[in-house]
Amino acid sequence: MPYEAIRVDIDASAHVTTITLNRPDKLNSFTRAMHQELSAALDDVEKADVRALVLTGAGRGFCAGQDLADLDFTPGAMTDPGDLVEQYFNPLIRRLQALPLPVIAAVNGTAAGAGANLALACDLVLAARSSSFIQAFVKIGLLPDSGGTAFLPQRVGMARALGLAITGDKLSAEQALNWGLIWQVVDDAELPSTAAQLAARLAQQPTRAIAAIKAAMRASVTQSLDQQLDLERDLQRELGASFDYAEGVQAFIEKRAPRFEGR
Repeated sequence: MPYEAIRVDIDASAHVTTITLNRPDKLNSFTRAMHQELSAALDDVEKADVRALVLTGAGRGFCAGQDLADLDFTPGAMTDPGDLVEQYFNPLIRRLQALPLPVIAAVNGTAAGAGANLALACDLVLAARSSSFIQAFVKIGLLPDSGGTAFLPQRVGMARALGLAITGDKLSAEQALNWGLIWQVVDDAELPSTAAQLAARLAQQPTRAIAAIKAAMRASVTQSLDQQLDLERDLQRELGASFDYAEGVQAFIEKRAPRFEGR
């Protein structure tokens, strides 16, 4: 389908797709139309032979969250933010977390509100050195959504999570890295190439194993040790029957680089 609010670039040879939020004049803030386009693009990703996904933003910002101009503030007919979260943001966050392939956020510039938590919903976050993360919700009388109240305490601890959410202060990319909120910070000019190189590298890895790693790590937040041990056993059993496991073992025996196929 033709897209207006996003751009989709496919590197078929590398099995990598890059989705760019493409409303640079609005700092790539979300409208309902953008949500619908992004959902359709993710449909295509799941149907195609894609083994790594990069999510980034056009222009000087990654994503400024919800575009308030897309909402109705007429007294008596105001858009319910809970409905907006339920219909659009929650399905997006759940989908990114569950995608059976590595998802990389390449954060350029500002990631604010739901835009910050969209980045945190990805598996690995690369950030340009000049970029920043802002839990801006409190500035309009709301709380962090799109997974913010889960991601922040898990990654930076309760004291810092509450500080970020209650003050709405800007967190620099360097501080986000130091606090363990994100994976890597790179010079601004190097962000696109670094993200592309990482995606290409991950696309050559055993995709089913990466999907299992994602599922197991995220399950550990709510499960007991016994439950987690059982999950590890079950997932290991599944992976043990995969082509990539057999290839990995054979490559080790033959002392050569494995040729994984993601199956």
